[in-house]
Parts: sequence; structure tokens; C-alpha cells
Amino acid sequence: MMDNKKLWDSVLVEMELSLSKPNFNTWFKDTAIIRQEEGAVYLSVPNTFVQDWLGSKFHNTILKALRTLSGNVQSLHYLISKEDMKEKQQVIEKTVQATKELPIQDTYINKEDNLNPRYTFETFVVGPFNEFAHAASQAIIKKPGIVYNPLFIYGGTGHGKTHLIQAVGNHIKNTSGKKVFYTTSEKFFQEYVNALQLNKPNFFKEKYRKYDVLIMDDIQFFSGKMKAQEELFHLFNHLYENNKQIIFSSDKHPGLIQDLEDRLKSRFSAGMTVDIPTPDNESRAAIIRTKTASDPHQLSKEIVEYLAYSVTGNIRELEGIINSISCQSQLKDREITLSEVKNFVKNNARPKKLVSTKEVVKTVAEFYNIEEQLIYDKTRKKEIIKPRQIIMYILREDFNISYPAIGEKLGGRDHTTVMHSCEKIKNDMKLDDMLIQEINQLRSIFV
Repeated sequence: MMDNKKLWDSVLVEMELSLSKPNFNTWFKDTAIIRQEEGAVYLSVPNTFVQDWLGSKFHNTILKALRTLSGNVQSLHYLISKEDMKEKQQVIEKTVQATKELPIQDTYINKEDNLNPRYTFETFVVGPFNEFAHAASQAIIKKPGIVYNPLFIYGGTGHGKTHLIQAVGNHIKNTSGKKVFYTTSEKFFQEYVNALQLNKPNFFKEKYRKYDVLIMDDIQFFSGKMKAQEELFHLFNHLYENNKQIIFSSDKHPGLIQDLEDRLKSRFSAGMTVDIPTPDNESRAAIIRTKTASDPHQLSKEIVEYLAYSVTGNIRELEGIINSISCQSQLKDREITLSEVKNFVKNNARPKKLVSTKEVVKTVAEFYNIEEQLIYDKTRKKEIIKPRQIIMYILREDFNISYPAIGEKLGGRDHTTVMHSCEKIKNDMKLDDMLIQEINQLRSIFV
């Protein structure tokens, strides 16, 4: 059995990765596992409010993390810490779920397929920013291995890629009985290395070739790992030739992943490649309404609109802000005001990232795999002109820098050159979907 401190520290690491810093600090500060006995974990919390909030909002997630780390955990109970003159750690037990403990099968991340049962289509909020990816996923579950094979979904962190691709896996698993397996590229790579070290490469190959649906997250991890790329190439061919469904995700378009073999890029792009960009305001509003639907104190239309326009980070950050505001509402036992929300967002939301011209140049140069200095030079090579024009467009549209200032910072160019470049990119975006995807991908880096 893992000791109390080590077990809880491991859970806290997982929780911190999925929550905003304010949200994490609010709910997990001064918490600790007091004891474990007969499959029950007893968690110390500072007060009844934190106890009720963890029990209603995070109980399932905490319990799943505990069960993933320690296979003998059956239930989770909360204890309110009390200061006593003789002993600092006397506790009064209150069991949050005395009559309805979660069924084990509903809280485990299944170790046979690695799918999280929480990731379903029913809990996935569809909006203009992700409706294309959602539609492609819906087509796949009707004819897995036949249409859109492979499906490649890419986009920035926190845009819902993992939720969507696992929703496909959960649906196919629950409706067809097909063998589904989800993994990350990093885990796949580590398994491959271990298999080579143990001289069991055939065991590794057979494991992955038996699945009807293979879902692999974070494909960009394969960048530069040539031996693993070769193994993935052969696995892809085997699954594809046998009409097995393949689903990938990445933080960028497969054609833009550096140090990735062309033959893999070609296969990744052979089916359906779709972007999930940053959520638009309408979608953020829909997410807010969905996440707060069960709250006793509903957010007003004005507050929903304010949050949708003000919290422009990824979906995870938005959810963290929503949870914290809901907490404030429950603590005060009333609907929270717009003024209070504005003040909270001002003090807790992640400030908009301040990006210098040099950082934009560096990022775009790396994105297109060109030397940074060439952006500033007078060269008219086509492969340099396009990234330079994109830099000008982003500096103007996203950071509101004046045309003369942009020209001055990019090698002393005339402001009319900058104006022409920005207009060209605007016009090209009307006709070139790939250009739109590339610029959206770059923008997600600067959020």
C-alpha cells in the first residue's frame, strides 16, 4: 500500500494539471490523507464548505485518480480538521456518500483500454469552433474503419481534443463490442523502448495489432524519434489494410510537425484532418451555460456574456474560473453580481500574454522551420516571404501594432509594404483553408 503522503501528493499533481492555479489553491490547500483502511481513504479538509464542494464537484475525479494510483481503493471519505488543545489533528468524520458510493466500474479508467468513462458525446459541448471535428467523429462511429480513416484532430492545449477522441472510443466500445485502445504517444514510445530492452519486440507488435480502434494522443511527441516512427509506420499500415479505425491528435497539423518522416505525414493526412481552434465567444457562452446548468444560483445572461468575452484562454482555464465563481455564489448563498464577477476575473484570470515582436518572429520561424534572421533580411525567397507576411498580419491584427512600427521592427521596411502584406494574408485566407489553419495554430501559441 502506498503511504498517505506519497499517494496524496501524486493525486495533487494530477489535479493541478487539470485546474487553474486559483481553483487548485482554493480547493486543495490544507488537504491531506489521514489514513487508509479496508479500501477506504480518509481525506482531511479544512472546513465543511471545502468538504461539500470536493464531494459534489471533484469526488469522482479524486476517486478515479486514487484508484489509478492504488488499486485497492474502494471509497473516499472526508474528515473536517479540528484544532484541539492536546492534539492538532483530531477529526470529526462526515461521509459524503453514505448511501450512494460510486460503482467501481463507473470510476475506474479501464486499464485494458485506458478510456476515461467521463469523456462522452453527451458531455461534449458542440459549438462553431469544433462542430466540424464533432461531425467527423459522428461519421466514424457509424462506420469505423470505413470513413475518415485515419481521423487526425489537432489544436491547442485545452481545446477538447482528448475529450472528443475518447468519446469516439467510448461510444464504439459500448455499442459494438470492438476492441478499442487509447494511449498517448509518449506511453507508446516508452512501451516500445521497454520491449526492445527486454528483447520482446514481437510481443509489443502483437499487442497493438489486435485492436479494432487505436486512438493515439499527442503525435507531435514522435518528432525526431526515428525508430519509433518506423514502428508506428508499420503498425499504421497493418491496421489500415485491415480496416481498423485509427484516430490521432496533435497540437499542430501533421504537415507542420518537425522531424517527422514524410511517409508518416502522408498517411496521417490520408483520411480526415480537422482543426479545433480557440473557442469563439458563442461557444464559450454555451460551455458556461452547460457547466453551470445544475448550480442552484444561475448566472445571469450579462455575466455569461461577460465571461465569454473576457476569459479568452483555453477551456480548462474557463472551467476553473466558472468553478470558482460558483463557489463564491454558494458561499454567499445568493446569485453573484456582475460587479463581483468582474472583480474576481480581474484578480484571478490569467492575464493576456504579453508577446514581443521578437517572440512572434521566433515562433513563426520555428513553425515554418526557417532561420529567424532571414525574416529581417531583404531576401525575396518565397519560403521566407509568406512567414514574414504572416508575422506582419499577426502583429497588426492580434497586437494592434502600427504599420510603421511593424516595418521598423522587421528590418526597416516601409509601412506600405506592411499594409500590402496584411491585405494579402487577409485575401489569401478567404481562399486557402490550410493558411487559416496555420494562422489559428500560431494564434493558439500566443494565447
